Amino acid sequence: MPPVGTVPVVTSAPEQRSTAQLAARILGLLLPHRRASDPEFDARPEHFPFQFAQLADFIAAGEPIVFTLPGFPCKSPNPAKVLSHLPDEGERLSLTFLDGLCAEIGRIHPPGARILICSDGHIFGDLINVPDEHIDEYSDELTAMIEREGLRHLDTFDLRAVLGDLPYDRKRARVHAQYAPSVQELREQVMTEEETLRLYRGITRFLTEDAVGFPGTKSALQRECRRRAYGVIQRSRAWGELIAEQHPRSVRLSIHPQPAGVLKFGIRLLEAADAWMTPWHSAVLHRPDGTWELLRNEEAARLGRPVMREGRPSHYEGY
Repeated sequence: MPPVGTVPVVTSAPEQRSTAQLAARILGLLLPHRRASDPEFDARPEHFPFQFAQLADFIAAGEPIVFTLPGFPCKSPNPAKVLSHLPDEGERLSLTFLDGLCAEIGRIHPPGARILICSDGHIFGDLINVPDEHIDEYSDELTAMIEREGLRHLDTFDLRAVLGDLPYDRKRARVHAQYAPSVQELREQVMTEEETLRLYRGITRFLTEDAVGFPGTKSALQRECRRRAYGVIQRSRAWGELIAEQHPRSVRLSIHPQPAGVLKFGIRLLEAADAWMTPWHSAVLHRPDGTWELLRNEEAARLGRPVMREGRPSHYEGY
C-alpha cells in the first residue's frame, strides 16, 4: 500500500469547514487525471494531505491557486518517436487540457487557478543530446502556442527567467552545483526506494530509446545510458529545488507517475498505453472514434495519415 496521509477534520469555524470542503472538491477535480504509480489504490482527496494543505492556504487567503509543472522540455531526438523538434498537436491538446482544468477550478474558487509550465529542457539538454537551439525553438513555440490558443491560465518559466543571458553550460553548472544531490545519494536511493528505482529505470529506458547513431555496442550504450540517467535525475531534482525556492507556495504537479501521499501529484496529460509516455516522446493519433492517443511516431504513421497545422506536421488522422 502507498504511503497515505490523513487530512485533519476541521470542526471549529464555518469558514474553516468551507475551506476544507473546497480544498477537497478541488482535489476531486484533479483525481480523475491522476498519473499514479499505485493505480490499484482507491485514492480519495483525504489521501493527499500535502496538496490539501497547500490548496487550503490559497483558499483561505482568497488568492488564485498556483500550480507548478516541471515538464515540456523539448522533443525526443529520435525521429521514430516524434514528428519534429517543435511542439505539435500533443502539446496543443495537453496545454488546452491544463488550461481547462484551471477554468474548472475557477468555477468553484472564484479567484481562479493558473499553472506555471517550468520547461526543464535546458537543465539536462547536454545529457539527452538535444542542442540548446532546438530547446529554445521548442520553448518559444510553446509560449506562442499558449498565446495563439488563448490559454490565459498558463504561463511558462525556464532557465532564461532565472539566469538571463549566461551561456547554457554555465547555467547548468550553476544550478547543478547549488541544488543537485550527489550521485552517491541517488545510488543509495535507487537501492532502497522503489519510486527512485522506478524513475531511474524509466529514464534509462528513454535515454536508450532516444540514442541515435551511437557508435558502440548495445551493452556499451546501456552502460552509458545508466550513467547519464543519474545525471538527468540530479538535474531534475536540482530544477525542482530551484522551482520550490522561486515559487515556495505552489502546488507541485508532476508528469511522472506518483504514489498517493507524497509532495508531488502526478498528472496525466493525454491517454497512452504507457504510463511514462508524454507528448514530447511521441506523436498523436486521432482515432476514428474521436479519441486521441499518444503513440510512437512510427506506429501512429502506420495507423493514420499525416495532418499539417501551422505549415508543419501536427498529428495523424486514423484510418
